[in-house]
Amino acid sequence: MTAVELKDQGNRLFAMKKFEAAISCYTKAIIKSPNTPTFFTNRALCHLKLKQWEQAIQDCRHALDMDRSLVKGHFFLGQALVELGYYDESIASLKRAYDLAKEQRMNFGDDIASALRSAKKKRWNVIEEKRIQQEIALQTYLNRLISEELQRQQEMVRQMYKDTDCTEELKNIEQEHKIHLVEVNALFSLLDERRKKRDVPDYLCGRISFELMKEPVITPSGITYDRKDVVEHLHRVGHFDPVTRTFLTEENLIPNLAMKEVIDAFLEENPWGEDY
Repeated sequence: MTAVELKDQGNRLFAMKKFEAAISCYTKAIIKSPNTPTFFTNRALCHLKLKQWEQAIQDCRHALDMDRSLVKGHFFLGQALVELGYYDESIASLKRAYDLAKEQRMNFGDDIASALRSAKKKRWNVIEEKRIQQEIALQTYLNRLISEELQRQQEMVRQMYKDTDCTEELKNIEQEHKIHLVEVNALFSLLDERRKKRDVPDYLCGRISFELMKEPVITPSGITYDRKDVVEHLHRVGHFDPVTRTFLTEENLIPNLAMKEVIDAFLEENPWGEDY
């Protein structure tokens, strides 16, 4: 069989979800034609499906060494890198895939953008978790300092008064210590509350689900919805605009690119919004 025939056989096996067998075909194709980058990206995708991240990375790097403009090479590389925790490199690869796809007018739907947002979110979660642990450590440290200061002051008072009754002075010091503890812990509680009260602006939320829109579309009436919600409405309820009640079909929906840019900018600054 020729390299192309082996690749085609691999594609058929991949469509049947027989990823190991597909890898074998792509490997044989590579042996026959080692300078064809798409054979490597095809095999890389199989490795991704099998969660073989290192092998996927290796294949993507081979493909990109031959052709730096391969969208799939950067896309698959970014997906594998994020699984191994290489967030910065993953984001760079996915961003490159996104830019190349736009330049080459390739339609990947929201797949690349979604993977990019997911990588940014995972990186942000790691940073956020580190920040929380630092706050906990700082709170513990400050509480310990306050307690140590209490003990030091109590010992000083006892030394000063020696055999004299100093109960009142010790109570005053302890009361002051409790006030400091309350103030410090209240400050950290306020940080936790603010973290829990993160809100997505209403104008970024869909009119139907009231959740952050992923794929905003605008109707002829000028109303913006999340595509999946309004399409479900059209199929389940009827062919009319949910707000204006005017006639509406799926073909009338136009991507709201301006709103999509605003949402992407919001998520860039607030990765936690992906959970909203």
